[in-house]
Amino acid sequence: MKTVTAILLGAGGRGITYSDYALDYPHEIKFVAVAEPDRGRREKFRKEHGIDESNCFESWEELLDKPRMADAALICTQDWMHFKPAMIALEKGYHVLLEKPMSNDPYECIKLGEQASLHKRAFLICHVLRYTPFFRTLKGLLEEGRIGRLISIQHNENVGYWHQAHSFVRGNWRNSGKTSPMILAKSCHDMDILLWLAGADCRDISSFGALTHFKAENAPEGAPKRCLDGCPAERECPYYAPRVYIGTDIAWLPLAISNDTSVEGLLKALREGPYGRCVYHCDNDVVDHQVVNMEFENEVTASFTMCAFTRECDRTIKLMGTEGEIRGHMEKNEIEVLNFKTGYREVIHLESAGSGHGGGDYGIMRDFVSLVREDKSSKGLTSADISVQSHVMAFAAERSRLEKQVININEFMQELQNKE
Repeated sequence: MKTVTAILLGAGGRGITYSDYALDYPHEIKFVAVAEPDRGRREKFRKEHGIDESNCFESWEELLDKPRMADAALICTQDWMHFKPAMIALEKGYHVLLEKPMSNDPYECIKLGEQASLHKRAFLICHVLRYTPFFRTLKGLLEEGRIGRLISIQHNENVGYWHQAHSFVRGNWRNSGKTSPMILAKSCHDMDILLWLAGADCRDISSFGALTHFKAENAPEGAPKRCLDGCPAERECPYYAPRVYIGTDIAWLPLAISNDTSVEGLLKALREGPYGRCVYHCDNDVVDHQVVNMEFENEVTASFTMCAFTRECDRTIKLMGTEGEIRGHMEKNEIEVLNFKTGYREVIHLESAGSGHGGGDYGIMRDFVSLVREDKSSKGLTSADISVQSHVMAFAAERSRLEKQVININEFMQELQNKE
């Protein structure tokens, strides 16, 4: 069976997550080139994957300026750097796996969806939740009619207080003007999974939310700009940076702030880099809590709640139908099905899937490699033209939040298409 060759644009956290698949399954996919501005990460990736130094580049522009050198391109750059490399890679004949969101511009998302139809290439968006055993099981139960006709969905994304502080207060996704609104950067996953489970297009959407806590007015008295500058609240503050990043049992957190994960290396990063800042003195503006209400064309309704102020970092869901209900806890890999007529309660315990996002990260890689081997544009679960609507839902939700009005998705889409 053919081994797929690939290039990686962006060897940060997400790029490494997907490319690790090649280390575990080297007979399926091999990386032959990388573009990454951080020298340490670029060199580490080169050594791990045995890439020739001549195929290592500081920028994606340099790599894509070369003649096509592989079957596929994985694009894992920052949100605002997705559109151009994806368009160029498709034009050069690469099959493309693109990290979500497709773009932080709704018009560019639509253009990428159109581009997917023009080129006979596999083009998947990393809505990895569709590939998890957890959500696949939920979808299967609905299709089997286990709860009759689906009527309504309640879905929670428990962001986690520490995750909010890391990614959306101190980190790369803190400012919607520089990256994306929170509902897109963090929760286009959830818009996509609700669209999939509902089984129909979204018709109307409304949203409320705000940045309430992580603001200067809520800083402890005397709190400095940086945690290590003698903060008087270091013992009580759950966001005190040394406590968050040094000695944590969350393996990826130290790597996210420094290539040198020794205590000395991490302290240096906290003194000099963005992750050592006081969470009440950052340039963040994305929400720390948000609710979204949706009505779909088949009359299914859904409510989604995203909140930073949770201990757990996971997703929970309740699906309500005419003949029963389903409750699910993704982190626990547990699904409960209750039948109204018989009163029978079934609890399904799923095995741990063994990769990030409940097995979704490797699930999408497995599907992508299979599609590339076919060397055609056969659609996976998250093809770009399919993923456009969930992105549009996220943008519409953000407009609703800002303008305090219900947004009709068809009208919103038409407005974007008329932009041409």
